[in-house]
Amino acid sequence: MENNNQALPTFLAEVKPTQLLWALQDKKSEDWVVLDSINYEETEVMPLWSDQALAAVHCTEEWEEYVPAAITLADWFEFWVDDLIADGVVIGINWLGEDNDLEIDLSEFTQSLAEIEAL
Repeated sequence: MENNNQALPTFLAEVKPTQLLWALQDKKSEDWVVLDSINYEETEVMPLWSDQALAAVHCTEEWEEYVPAAITLADWFEFWVDDLIADGVVIGINWLGEDNDLEIDLSEFTQSLAEIEAL
């Protein structure tokens, strides 16, 4: 894992040209992967990736029924933010499932995305 100080800027640089976030979605139920945070007690984290291939690596074992699903930045702002805030979810940046993965507050993450969104 790269240094956490560079994880967010790197993620944003990779998302900016595509305007896409990647998450894992169950093929049948259409549920999304959300799991217990490593860093925050009684908090869930939604892992997001900047690239489909990075997300696809995790579609094994317990998540073999999941596929990478794209979320446009426009949809993120319109449909996702309010629900995730209400649920108290934090965001895992290019999550690897390691103890040093960067988990970021949703409001900080969303503000950073707003700065790269192409209007």
